[in-house]
Amino acid sequence: MGKLRYIVIAVLVVGVLATSGCGLFTEDESPSAQGTPISVDWQPGYVDDQRETDLPIGELVDRIGPTVVSILTEKVSLDVFLRPVPQQGAGTGVIIDAEGIIVTNNHVIEGTSKINVTLSDGSSYRAEKWAGDVETDLAVLKIGPGEELPYAHFLRDSLNQLEKLEDVVAVGNALALPGGPSWTKGVISYLGRSIQEPNGVVLTDIIQTDAAINPGNSGGPLVNMAGQVVGINTAIAEGENLGFAISTNVAISVVYDLVTKARVSPAWLGVSITDVTPAVKSQWGLSVEQGALVVEVVEGGPAEGAGLQAGDVIIKLGDADVTTVSELVNAIRSHEPGEKVTITYVRGDVTDTTEAVLGQRP
Repeated sequence: MGKLRYIVIAVLVVGVLATSGCGLFTEDESPSAQGTPISVDWQPGYVDDQRETDLPIGELVDRIGPTVVSILTEKVSLDVFLRPVPQQGAGTGVIIDAEGIIVTNNHVIEGTSKINVTLSDGSSYRAEKWAGDVETDLAVLKIGPGEELPYAHFLRDSLNQLEKLEDVVAVGNALALPGGPSWTKGVISYLGRSIQEPNGVVLTDIIQTDAAINPGNSGGPLVNMAGQVVGINTAIAEGENLGFAISTNVAISVVYDLVTKARVSPAWLGVSITDVTPAVKSQWGLSVEQGALVVEVVEGGPAEGAGLQAGDVIIKLGDADVTTVSELVNAIRSHEPGEKVTITYVRGDVTDTTEAVLGQRP
């Protein structure tokens, strides 16, 4: 598979900004609050438990189009002479609340000092608050339009409600082109993939699709033919017809934490892991066919304290069986920092158990 690449786009040409309806930021605009909860008592109303009936293409576009927004960011870096140089970037977001709460990728807004959001009708707003999570590459932000906005609905547990080869549509601000979002149609290629992003973070419960996803699509929705969001577009494999979206299995709970707490604080075991595959089994000389292989143990972390070592294969955590990295990650996420869990693992030909006190993710 080709090298994974983020799909946020750097905006270098001022003319593109002007024609897209997104003006440059000015110095008299006060910076937005970062890391501040948007609404501590938020009650989400954007989640559907069941799949709806498929829509004609025209109705699907009419339903989703107004909920997709263009995001323009600005941050300041230093050039070789240590002079401040503003940099702009463009991505996509999707509205999930009538009061102006928007979901996007963390890598779209990470490090930014200013965020401008353009709605489908061309109106633009400064983001008032935002928060992101590196480990899931998800972020939320809030604008104040002063009126109720149309918002998209997320399908809960999309990994189990989708099927391989099912039609899906990717929507986004491809290449920061003016005139509204781009729409591409494809199929579900794989469900529950684990991928490593360019920053080294491993994302789990990923949806793989062959729907064309281009730079600028970061943070845009992947929707089923009923017009329900099943994932948030996050990365592409360079040179391959492969796109990846964060499933709602991850997104819904993370979005809630970011809106209400401005942070995600899952428990932490302190290991680098990979799926046991036939190739991995052969390379490491393992005695098991499946599980989560410990590749590295973080010094001073909970796993080291529990006696786990590189080469161990975790097959159970607490009451949850572990056959894949995704299952281990989900099992850890089901616990709180400070909880003691029993871990069953295989070392060589021996199956053993240990206990670890889960920590707070650094």
